[in-house]
Amino acid sequence: MTVRAWAELLRVSALFTVPGDALAGAAAVGRRPNRSTALAVGASLCLYEAGMALNDWADRDEDAVDRPHRPIPSGRITPRAALTAAGALTAAGLVLAARAGRPALTVATGLAATVWAYDLRLKHTPAGPASMAAARGLDLLLGATATATAAHSARATGTAAATSARAAVPAALPAAALLTAHTYAVTAVSRHEAQGGSTTVPLAALGAVAALGGIAVRERQRAGRGAAGGSPDGGGSGGTESARVRTAATTPTRLLLTALTGAYLRTAGRPLVHAALNPSPPLTQRAVGSGIRAMIPLQAALAARAGASGTALAVMGLVPLARSLARKVSPT
Repeated sequence: MTVRAWAELLRVSALFTVPGDALAGAAAVGRRPNRSTALAVGASLCLYEAGMALNDWADRDEDAVDRPHRPIPSGRITPRAALTAAGALTAAGLVLAARAGRPALTVATGLAATVWAYDLRLKHTPAGPASMAAARGLDLLLGATATATAAHSARATGTAAATSARAAVPAALPAAALLTAHTYAVTAVSRHEAQGGSTTVPLAALGAVAALGGIAVRERQRAGRGAAGGSPDGGGSGGTESARVRTAATTPTRLLLTALTGAYLRTAGRPLVHAALNPSPPLTQRAVGSGIRAMIPLQAALAARAGASGTALAVMGLVPLARSLARKVSPT
């Protein structure tokens, strides 16, 4: 019972939507995942779970009315335990980010501050969806920054590595913007999941998902240029970078990108249609859960359009795990 309660509190089925942020960030700067990418994934997982625990602690009075079955109002987890877990997970996330380098720690600190500000202050304000969306964008930038820093640290001074990390941010911004926009749309829908009754918001989110899919499948990001120094494999060869850019335009990569974008549109779009036609709480909650899971094919599509087909397929491997666990523990 205790394990089940913590699994519900931490929304463990949604955890599989997190690693793809850092992996898409690495692809956006033209680098293969490395040790610092793994540290960024660990930091992201900790900070995400901190946000889940803090969310239920902050909403415990509201949940006692709308969701009495949740772990805190049902008495299975005490408020103090949830708050302690949020603090401990935040600290662990920052420690992992620090091991990936100072630039990564800077981004992770901003991410942690955004998570706490959302849960404690901004969630029920007009700034709520924007702050949640910013957290996802920062998560992708965390992976990009950590990966780029590690790629240069072995052969460059600390100053040069920090400069490379700063250059990684603008290179990863287009991918971060797409993930941010998707998160904004899903969060806007989630504000009605307890009571339902909104047709306009699911329709607007459906339009946003369609637009994002169109952008993801149509535009190719030129990975690595000016951010990580050229080669996606960690070298400085402009020729290797050119080969990577050409690879992004090959037929197999285009087919993969099209398939991944289609998976994203199916996962997020169909439940939004149902929620728009019948904005009841169950269908709205299903649309939110599907929107969360749709982040995985979106992350994979972002990696594929950056030319990282292997990374894209690895991210998509998380889909069956997320779907299987979601049948046992709700992601919302």
